[in-house]
Amino acid sequence: MTYFIDRRANAKHKSAVNRQRFLDRYRTHIKRSVEEAVNRRSITDMERGEKVSIPSRDISEPVFQHGPGGKRSIVAPGNKEFTEGDRLRRPGGGGGAGGAGEGGASDQGEGMDEFAFTLSREEFLDFVFDGLELPHLERKALVDLDEVRPVRAGLSRDGVPARINIVRSMREAHARRIAMRAPIRRALREAREALEIEERKDPVLRNPSRIRELEAEIVRLEKRLESVPFIDTFDLRYNNVINQPQPSSKAVMFCVMDVSGSMTQAHKDIAKRFFLLLYLFLERSYEKVELVFVRHHTAAKEVDEEEFFYSRETGGTIVSSALTLVDEIIAKRYPPGQWNLYVAQASDGDNWDDDSVACRELLIKKLMPRLQYFTYVEITPHAHQALWEEYETVAAEFSARFAMRQIVEAGDVYSVFRELFKRRAVGG
Repeated sequence: MTYFIDRRANAKHKSAVNRQRFLDRYRTHIKRSVEEAVNRRSITDMERGEKVSIPSRDISEPVFQHGPGGKRSIVAPGNKEFTEGDRLRRPGGGGGAGGAGEGGASDQGEGMDEFAFTLSREEFLDFVFDGLELPHLERKALVDLDEVRPVRAGLSRDGVPARINIVRSMREAHARRIAMRAPIRRALREAREALEIEERKDPVLRNPSRIRELEAEIVRLEKRLESVPFIDTFDLRYNNVINQPQPSSKAVMFCVMDVSGSMTQAHKDIAKRFFLLLYLFLERSYEKVELVFVRHHTAAKEVDEEEFFYSRETGGTIVSSALTLVDEIIAKRYPPGQWNLYVAQASDGDNWDDDSVACRELLIKKLMPRLQYFTYVEITPHAHQALWEEYETVAAEFSARFAMRQIVEAGDVYSVFRELFKRRAVGG
């Protein structure tokens, strides 16, 4: 039996396989540390690795130890408290001056040793987005000829050695040998029969020259029979592979952010944190996902990534302008039959009452019938406003494809994000 040992080294010169085994074993502890790290980081510092600590008691392994064994009598000089046969109380918890156990001395007020190690950027993001997906992602029409899959398509006489079909090639060689050697064998058999007849004749009637001719013919036919090759290049057959177009699973995510005057800087930072997580998740997990960034106050505008996250433009609030712009962009560039359509909206919920009704009508009549999924996060520590109430009507009608959550503080962003995009059971 052959054993393969993976000795690839990671940044700490440890076995990559062992490191992955360790990460899988203590996944619960690491995910808890990763969640805390995401909540405390700034929006410009979301992609770097992270130092993770695990309490040493959680990674300790059970071991067997040999005790002293037997019976012993010990005389402790100066002992005025105990006599022989007394039971000693178990010592209390905590280490000595040099120990670091629970309850031991510590200049940080903590009584627990921790095992610390550093997650790389890739490992950190793996834990951040573990178990997440775009809901209701579907295969669409055959629109991308560059999205193909190689499939077997019969056999070919030409190809590379790696694709040679051994069985079919040997079958072709066997058929060719039968076809080429059959007439030679028949002629050889006839010549041998004729020679045998000639040799059986009376010596007076036997023709020596005829016998020599038949013997020479037999030798010539035997050489021809041996010269037929076992396999020839004509016999070779190769597995033919063609590129078959595949149904496209392309998707587009519309990121809609409220930048009106009612959105304070703290609200905008929370919204940016949410959209940055969404951006990293899509860029990392999907190849064919486009992002469309829309900012709005009284008017909506499609912007690039830089302007979306860092522009300081502000104004009043008309949310329907953003939804109308999304509808127009879909009509122009993203046919629903070819694209999976998603919208993520972040706002403080402040809007004109009449416009909130318009938003509800836009969603119910135009957007939701075409969207795979719509998420709305309201960033406010107060009671919900009119926009939330109108969106509740939409959620009641499209419960499987419309989700809304409230974010009160920056620490809620990651948990809300995971709740909105968690992997759902099939058919859920």
